[in-house]
Order: sequence, then C-alpha cells, then structure tokens
Amino acid sequence: MNLLTSSNRSQRWDEGKQKAGITFVLLGFSEYPNLQVLLFLVFLTIYIVSVLGNLGMILIIRMNSKLHTPMYFFLSHLSFTDFCYSSALTPKLLEIIIVEDKTVPFKECMTQFFFGCTCVITEIFMLAVMAYDRFVAVCNPLLYTVVMSPKLCALLVAGTYMWSGLCTSILTYCLLQLSYCGSNIIDHFCCEYSAVLSVSCSDTSLSQLICFVMTIFNETCSLLIILVSYVFIVITVIKIPSKSGLRKAFSTCASHLTTISIFHGVILLLYCVFNSRSPSILGKVATVFFSIVIPMLNPLIYSLRNTEVKETIRKLICIKVNSHSK
Repeated sequence: MNLLTSSNRSQRWDEGKQKAGITFVLLGFSEYPNLQVLLFLVFLTIYIVSVLGNLGMILIIRMNSKLHTPMYFFLSHLSFTDFCYSSALTPKLLEIIIVEDKTVPFKECMTQFFFGCTCVITEIFMLAVMAYDRFVAVCNPLLYTVVMSPKLCALLVAGTYMWSGLCTSILTYCLLQLSYCGSNIIDHFCCEYSAVLSVSCSDTSLSQLICFVMTIFNETCSLLIILVSYVFIVITVIKIPSKSGLRKAFSTCASHLTTISIFHGVILLLYCVFNSRSPSILGKVATVFFSIVIPMLNPLIYSLRNTEVKETIRKLICIKVNSHSK
C-alpha cells in the first residue's frame, strides 16, 4: 500500500515537473504584420483609458461621502473587477505584439487564465447584484436603506468573489489535468479556455462539457436575476405619472440593459456559439471587445453619466487648477 502511494506521488511529481517545463506560443494578431504598430497603439490607448477610468472611479467614490451608498459600493467593485481583468490580459497582448519571442510558460498561462476567468464570473454576478440593488431602490425606495444594509452589501460582494473563485478553480483544475504534447502554438493573444484546450493532446470532451454547463448555469442565474429585477422596475416605472420621470427612468434602464446585453452576448458567443471550427479571428475580436473594450466603457456607461460623479470630477479639476495657479 505504501509502495503504491509512493509510486503515485512520484508519478504526479514527474507530471508536475513536465508541465512546469511546458511553454505555449501565443500568436496574437501576427497574421496581420502590417497592422502591428497600429494595433499596439490602439490597445495601449484603450488600456490607459480603462485603467484611468476604473481607478479614477474608485477614487472618486471614496473621496465623495455622498457616493457612499450601496449603488456606488457595487460600482466601485465593478470598476475594480474591470481593472483587474484588463490588467490580466492587456499587458501580455501588448508584449507579444512588439517582441519576437511570443512564448509564455505553463504556470504563467494558468495564472493568467485563473485571474481572467475569476474577473469574468465576478462581473457576471456583480451586474446581477447591481440589478437587484436598482430593483430595491425603484420598487421599495422607503425601505432601501433598511434592505440594502452594509452587512447585506458586503455579503453579496463576498459571495460573488467566493463563487467566482470556486468556478475558476474547477476550470483551472480541468486544464491542469490535460496533457500537452504537441506544438503548443495557441492561435490567440491570451490563455483563453477553449484556446488552451485546442492544443491539448488529451480527450477534452469532459473539460468542454464542464465549461459549457458552468457557463450556462452562471449565465442563466445571472440573467434571471437581471430580467426579473428589470421586469418589476418597468412595471413600477410605468405607474409614474410624470412624463419626465418616466423618460429618465427608461433611459437609465436602457443604458444598463444595453451594457448587460453586450457583456452577456459576447460570453454566449465565446463559450456557447464559437467552437474549434469557427474562424480564429472571430474569437480574438470577441475576446478583445470583451476583455479590453468593455472594461473601458463600463465607467462611462455606469458612472460618468451620473450628475454627482460629474460634480465630483469638476470639483477635483477646479482644485487642481487653483493649486497650480497659486
């Protein structure tokens, strides 16, 4: 018995050492050599705007005591998630565009996937939590501060992070159990789940099934919360006698639903529609939009259109100008 246990441990140790020595080659957008400089400048600009927008939003919410409400508490965590997500993928994308050596070690690839996937699932449920928050604010305004207590808000955010970590751990474990014995050339700019599966020489049917089931489950739960919340919001808004209030409420719902539709639409394209037979450029463009463009747009759509946020930014600019003039 002891000999068998020692043999199994030794085998796992050897497999671990072999996988640690594996390197992947990320092709990125190398099929477009004439566009490399343009792509680098575009992605760098988007990343800078994304970082400044999301970190700036977190700073503004912390500085303005009027923004210390449940809605902005969730927005700050959404901005933090977007910052982490874009930072997990974009720097590597910029690197493989400008350097000839496009290799990435196995551990780095798995680490990138873990943090990227965690951010995706976190954002999926953070959007659902925000929809529930708006439901309580619109449908039960008198009980809003009681229902959305600091304890409940903290529990909702903590639960979102814990669930995303659990789901990502399962998916990462699936990738770690596979064998990689081919050329290990990944026709992508990041270690995306299906892209890594495509270079495995193991049977990936179970891993694909687990990812598909997990994606459908998370998407269904999140979308149900969002749809139910907005159905009740719309019913409540329709009863508002003021036309201006009605128009404003519908405008707010439309902007939120537009962003949610784009976010979930790209997820469904990536994990439920695109497959190994789909053109690789479609997956790349979808991932770029999903991981780089959306994190840049979220601060604008969810926060910068808000009057209180604009006033805070205006005050900060005035303070900065006055300090320089003195």
